[in-house]
Amino acid sequence: MNKNFTQYAFTESVKKAQSRYGTRKTYERMEASGDRFQLTAREALFIQSRDSFYMASIGENGWPYVQFRGGEPGFLKVIDELTLGYADFRGNGQYISTGNIEANRKVSLILMNYPNQQRLKIWAEASILEADEDHVLREQLENPDYKGQTERLVTLKVKAFDWNCPRHITPRYTVDEIRTLTNNTDTKQTPLYKPII
Repeated sequence: MNKNFTQYAFTESVKKAQSRYGTRKTYERMEASGDRFQLTAREALFIQSRDSFYMASIGENGWPYVQFRGGEPGFLKVIDELTLGYADFRGNGQYISTGNIEANRKVSLILMNYPNQQRLKIWAEASILEADEDHVLREQLENPDYKGQTERLVTLKVKAFDWNCPRHITPRYTVDEIRTLTNNTDTKQTPLYKPII
């Protein structure tokens, strides 16, 4: 069942902390604001323009693990208003997220837009297929121009999401974003800083 994110995030201990620090009344109103789980055009556009995200999974020993996932912008696909997916490339061979998901499908994602100080949090249940198990899905998730080797296909059933506070997000820029901002095609020719010595 898909819900308002507060039903996943606000456990009894969290509510006690909110009461202790004076934010409980505010978040009681948020809890009553209705379900927020179907991705709208706003979320879809944001997700499909990201070139990375962070995903937390939980090991059988109870320890959380956070993984960075990167690729070309749009490598995390919006399949429909409740489903995301991505081609899982060969990495360092530790398979921590893969193993964790096989034991516990619950994951959380954080997607960042650093220049605009935006952050989207997603609660989801992950499923993993080997790359050759579903050719239609593989074609949907793969970018044939990307050099990474696909090992698995990961789908994420969205349970809830929340746009998070922009406070304390330090703006960061990619090389392409800096080039756009400076209208310069070669950032190596024009230093973006002055030596202090």
